[in-house]
Amino acid sequence: MALAFDEYGRPFIILKEQEQKSRLRGLDAQKANISAGKAVARILRTSLGPKGMDKMLQSPDGDVTITNDGATILEQMDVDNQIAKLMVELSRSQDYEIGDGTTGVVVMAGALLEQAEKLLERGIHPIRVAEGYEMASRIAVDHLEHISQKFDFSLTNMESLVQTCMTTLSSKIVNRCKRVLAEIAVKAVLAVADLERKDVNLDLIKVEVEKFQTLRQQEQKYFDDMVQKCKDVGATLVICQWGFDDEANHLLMHRNLPAVRWVGGVELELIAIATGGRIVPRFQELTPEKLGKAGLVREKSFGTTKDRMLYIEQCANSRAVTIFIRGGNKMMIEETKRSIHDALCVARNLIRNNSIVYGGGSAEISCSIAVEAAADRYPGVEQYAIRSFADALDSIPMALAENSGLQPIDTLTVVKAQQIKENNPHCGIDCNDVGTNDMREQNVFETLIGKQQQILLATQVVKMILKIDDVISPSEY
Repeated sequence: MALAFDEYGRPFIILKEQEQKSRLRGLDAQKANISAGKAVARILRTSLGPKGMDKMLQSPDGDVTITNDGATILEQMDVDNQIAKLMVELSRSQDYEIGDGTTGVVVMAGALLEQAEKLLERGIHPIRVAEGYEMASRIAVDHLEHISQKFDFSLTNMESLVQTCMTTLSSKIVNRCKRVLAEIAVKAVLAVADLERKDVNLDLIKVEVEKFQTLRQQEQKYFDDMVQKCKDVGATLVICQWGFDDEANHLLMHRNLPAVRWVGGVELELIAIATGGRIVPRFQELTPEKLGKAGLVREKSFGTTKDRMLYIEQCANSRAVTIFIRGGNKMMIEETKRSIHDALCVARNLIRNNSIVYGGGSAEISCSIAVEAAADRYPGVEQYAIRSFADALDSIPMALAENSGLQPIDTLTVVKAQQIKENNPHCGIDCNDVGTNDMREQNVFETLIGKQQQILLATQVVKMILKIDDVISPSEY
């Protein structure tokens, strides 16, 4: 290393060893990659299920987050390793596609990597392992379809939706209020759902926990003309995204034209959708046709702090919903928002596809049995990978039992034997110690598309990791 100066006198460092790079090849590279993936999965493993533990994460500026939401944990973790970043992307994909099951998908990927490591040590080529995993994932996804059940619901009978949302909320900090929160989520989704097209636009649902912004003074000219233009087109209420100062307020009040200032862009769009109005960027573009219609606009105050909120009611198109959350501290509010998001996504997924599988690890155990049985049909080396896939599926119920304080191996063995003996794919881990293994009786459901997506995504990322056989990284100085 040497110090030199350029023609402007600016110093720069010359690294003489810069061509030296660390390099891992073949089995060493695969083992290093698998080790990184397993490390991430191990962190999330203890957060799985209704008795899963929470993680506390502190950001560089001192903000503390307490959560057991897999996507949030990985999002806020400081991850340097590139393979670990793939696991973060895996969790993000599950969150984006399904909204729930972000912990399970990473635990599943970690288990697949762990099983793959044993196969690689036995001399099986990583490509054959990857192909075996692909075959096994197809068997598991088809089997899930086979054991799934259709759930009927309507605007008047939404109990099945509520029960499924309660399952996803069972593993959250807010599980004591899971019935109330599940009902809120289902009502919000049904309010904006297009049941004919089986579609839900979650952008129409806003989760608000924000403080009202302090008013800033902002100088503006030509207030008089602007107010007059609003009056001329027949407006009776002005809602403005950006602020206007006290002088404008005085003119508006003087001309009997009430106004709301500092309305956020998202809220403004929702108001426009609800009232059938148009957002007008310039006063010159104001016309009577662009006005929205509402029957009643009022302000309510609530709580010990007398927070105030504006209600716009009796709108022309009221398919927009706001869920308002209040809590004892910021951490609880943020975790509640994340939990509600998961519940909203579950309700949306059920409207898109009303097939469900039973939770508590029962679906994974049933898939494991089916994959194990199917392995005999494959005479090649792939059958070893297919059997390993079946073992990896067992890691989900094993983690649920472990996190619930049960003997993991004994509990899994009993439940698996029960499923085979009774030919009942609904037997799972009794995490809450209710006294029955039958998840139908416990009303523990998960969406079929969510569970299928978990298996498919975990398999894809593991295949990608197994195909990397050369890691070249710059030396650390």
